[in-house]
Amino acid sequence: MNFLAHLFLSGNDKGLKVGNFIADAVKGKEYLKFDPAIQKGIILHRAIDQYTDDHPIVKISKQRVREHYGKHAGIVIDIFYDHFLSVSWERYSNEDRLEFIKDAYILMINHYLILPSRVKQYLPFMVVNNWLEKYKYAEGMERVLTGMSRRTSLPVETANAMKIFHESYEGFQNDFNEFFPQLVEFVRDKRTELGVPATTGGTT
Repeated sequence: MNFLAHLFLSGNDKGLKVGNFIADAVKGKEYLKFDPAIQKGIILHRAIDQYTDDHPIVKISKQRVREHYGKHAGIVIDIFYDHFLSVSWERYSNEDRLEFIKDAYILMINHYLILPSRVKQYLPFMVVNNWLEKYKYAEGMERVLTGMSRRTSLPVETANAMKIFHESYEGFQNDFNEFFPQLVEFVRDKRTELGVPATTGGTT
């Protein structure tokens, strides 16, 4: 899952949310240098990623873009799924989505000094360009994919990704709608295992 989903699945626990947000930039046992609450967020993020990568529904989604993205297909689907979380937000949360996004930005800015250097580099661009909000729109996803292709090893296939997204929109949406409630249940169990209140903040 991508940034918006990871933040949502962290509920209202600030440490868990910070850890879940920064986890991709924390390798191996580096997580042990953070406060315990943030450590739990990193552990939760890793569990979410493993569950998502192994899920048969997600594999169906990835197969649609695998021709163009190969092993990077999951990155594209993460962004697509954040779109579907955005457009169906009220189905999963009674918290205003824009307020949720604003609060997430403020939380990360308030923790800026302890963020990994990689996160410190992209956070200002994320906030200024409001990435979390733009996942709701096709042009926003297109911009994010293009930017990632410039900065990372993601193949330069944005036009093909968006073509597939539009042509298979209903299929991706059905995949997400079937998968995400299962992920929410998995996260509730994992949060209990970690000793964090099991209810996701704002969940209806």
